[in-house]
Amino acid sequence: QVQLVESGGGSVQAGGSLRISCAASGYTYSLGWFRQGPGKEREGVAVWYSGGGTTYCSDSVKGRFTISRDIGKNTLDLQMNSLKPEDTAMYYCAARTRPLGYCASGLYEYWGQGIQVTVSS
Repeated sequence: QVQLVESGGGSVQAGGSLRISCAASGYTYSLGWFRQGPGKEREGVAVWYSGGGTTYCSDSVKGRFTISRDIGKNTLDLQMNSLKPEDTAMYYCAARTRPLGYCASGLYEYWGQGIQVTVSS
């Protein structure tokens, strides 16, 4: 059984930065960040794979967001810089215990409770 607990987040003005973190327990192959904005479908943000590979799921976050994993602490962080109002969303940490998965939210088995990120203009 995998448990995921997100922390961080909050409110920031456009152009600012936030860091969110996910504490994971149990075995995972992939850990990722997904988000769901108001009136939008859930979308992938970034994924970290066992072995150290990463994928950024959206061109809109490339160059602004950085995903990182602390193996010792079993945490997954997302550093978000140059935030825009359109980044406003509930951010979810998700885990998959088998290979593949990539940015497809439907393939992730475990989910955290979500954490709100609000960017004001």
